[in-house]
Amino acid sequence: MMSVLDLLRRTRRAARTLRTLPAARRNEALIRIAEAIDEQRAPILEANAQDVAAATELTSALQDRLRLTPKRVDGMITALTDVAGQADPLSQVREIGTGRDGIRVTRRRIPLGVIAIVYEARPNVTAECAALTIKSGNGVVLRGGKEALRSNQAIARAIEEGLKRADLPTEAVALVTDLDRTVVSELLGAVGLIDLVIPRGGAGLMAMVDEHAKVPVIRHGQGISQVYVDAHVNLAMAVEIAENAKVQRPGVCNAMETLLVHAEQVVPLLAALGPRLADHGVQLRADGRARAALDAAKVASQPARPEDWDTEFQDLILAVRTVDGVEPALDHIEQHGTHHTAAIVTEDRATAERFLTAVDASCVLWNASTRYNDGGALGLGAEMGISTSKMHAYGPMAALELTAEKLVVYGTGQTIG
Repeated sequence: MMSVLDLLRRTRRAARTLRTLPAARRNEALIRIAEAIDEQRAPILEANAQDVAAATELTSALQDRLRLTPKRVDGMITALTDVAGQADPLSQVREIGTGRDGIRVTRRRIPLGVIAIVYEARPNVTAECAALTIKSGNGVVLRGGKEALRSNQAIARAIEEGLKRADLPTEAVALVTDLDRTVVSELLGAVGLIDLVIPRGGAGLMAMVDEHAKVPVIRHGQGISQVYVDAHVNLAMAVEIAENAKVQRPGVCNAMETLLVHAEQVVPLLAALGPRLADHGVQLRADGRARAALDAAKVASQPARPEDWDTEFQDLILAVRTVDGVEPALDHIEQHGTHHTAAIVTEDRATAERFLTAVDASCVLWNASTRYNDGGALGLGAEMGISTSKMHAYGPMAALELTAEKLVVYGTGQTIG
């Protein structure tokens, strides 16, 4: 097996080639990869079926994250073609103006270089990250979780075939198959070989990042996403949004984990929403006022524990809290949120604007499900992850967020006197 450092050196050489290629060549590679994935969908689905069958320790929600279906393979193909059709981020030149002695100053978009992404049971991430890094002229090193190893290897073979057909260096996309955790430490410490690491995982991974990172890191942190239902609300809309945010895919990072309900709406909302969540098998952990409303609706619940407000369940579990207005809701999100996603459901514009302005999260939504904090849902085609770091990028990271700007200066012989 090739060492991690040797793999990084090969990817860095490939990235040097990639960053000089015209947009048409990079876009062609994405189309060729999409074709290869389509042609190889049978072995990809078979590899994934083996991964799912072996992942008996995962919850049903996390198994859903791992599982590929024909529709999800179609989604990977669509993401590749959508990204290929987007504007080239490297063609952007920003005029700064005229500097001293008439010198012309511009800023030009450039790739970051080599990006490493550490992620867990989401094999579609393999294809989407390859799409975005090729589009933006970067090399990428992919280190997925053990649960998805067979799936990731099958997808990586299709990516390699697509790169060959486009006559691009196949080393531009490298999959690390060594699952030892020391490999993550090596990636985090690879100064001079990696320009950015994007970790997508739970508290354990983030603790490792804090301990070992020597290269720049953009976090895709925990998704303790909240929905606040205000007093002035369209009740039917609130029920639909809350149900979708919790149950549509409960194992993903933008699924709702805490429902905050204005005291004036806790009885009618939970009377309508509670039975629907129960039908989906959602376990409800609620405060006193919310439990009373659920009891009246004949819906079972458990007392909320203090740690429930700080837990990313990634499962059919929901914490429910009653608040007396938008300010207590904001206080709760400030104390227990993870800068990921928060939504308000209200008919009152002033309250909505207060919420949208005050909440410090990568995506805040008004009258929409938290599930929309997603690159594809927001029209970005795909995403490398959802940055909760705020430095350089905040929210879903698409191709543009994988670039920086360098100064390009044009002179006519000027010298500093």
